[in-house]
Amino acid sequence: MATPHLAVPKAQPDRLDLRIVAALQIDGRASWRKIAAVLGEPERTVARRGSRLIDERVVVVTGLAPRDRVAYSEPAIVSMQCSPGTIRVAAASLARRNDTTLTYVMTGPVDCVAEVWCPPDRLPSLLLDELPGTPGLVRILSYPILRYYRTVHEWQPGILERDEVASLAADRPLPPTDIGGEAPRTSREDRTILRALAEDGRQTHEELARLAGVSEATVRRRIEALRAEARLFFRAVVEPATLGLPVESLLWIKAAPDAVDLIGERILESHFVRYAAAITGPYQLLVDVTLPNKAALHEFTTRSPWLAHASGIEVTLLVEALKRSAVLAETQQARGFS
Repeated sequence: MATPHLAVPKAQPDRLDLRIVAALQIDGRASWRKIAAVLGEPERTVARRGSRLIDERVVVVTGLAPRDRVAYSEPAIVSMQCSPGTIRVAAASLARRNDTTLTYVMTGPVDCVAEVWCPPDRLPSLLLDELPGTPGLVRILSYPILRYYRTVHEWQPGILERDEVASLAADRPLPPTDIGGEAPRTSREDRTILRALAEDGRQTHEELARLAGVSEATVRRRIEALRAEARLFFRAVVEPATLGLPVESLLWIKAAPDAVDLIGERILESHFVRYAAAITGPYQLLVDVTLPNKAALHEFTTRSPWLAHASGIEVTLLVEALKRSAVLAETQQARGFS
């Protein structure tokens, strides 16, 4: 199976392009007809523009099955310090792992940050045997995730109006934010459908039926069931810079125990927040924010109301994203990291 990859647009998308991307972020499998109706645009125009954005890999629609893995996995944040000249090699090594969903090169004391999904019984092997073999690694730290307040799959960049978001999200189940649970049993046909949708979330029912060896009606029914059971989600992955948010930062926040949930919930009031999670270790929360400029980042990290409940914050800037939502950056695909 080919690994989907994300490209940087050759020219900045116009307002309609951005609105189509934002619609796909809400429901990556919504029909062009539905998107056109919500946006108040001709279906032919929306279909033509949306197809071009997908064909050019400006936006990648992928189907994610967070709990349909070979063995049930739990997420952890892994941060690495590397020897001089090896950061890109180490980060690329993490990005091409099947168990990572994001891999960032960062400023500050940590060179590389990744989110890794690992079965609990494999965590010792991952931390003691596998990851220490990463080229150039000097130091590795791990922070298991205790709770998600927002995953990237729920993020909306504030491009669409509230009523437009509500119309597109009406029938869309959200991914679970709780950690834990049993791995569900999955049939051979479902596994085939899930693998195909992971590569291309907008494959037609006809294409999926041919791959799985079942009828189109069966494929349609199985996709609806998997979504209803919170076992399948669709996400449109796009570089935040494409949406006019080129400054991306990870915020490492310290807080008293009784303030962690309060911060996690209040910080979601900003559409700049793509991802927020409670983690173990010296920091209690990790938050991913994307903003239009550094002045906006400064204001967010010095004047936001939630800061009154934090006891400390470390701000690091993203230098390069090698992987987002399990989708490789185009540069990594070009280097053969698939």
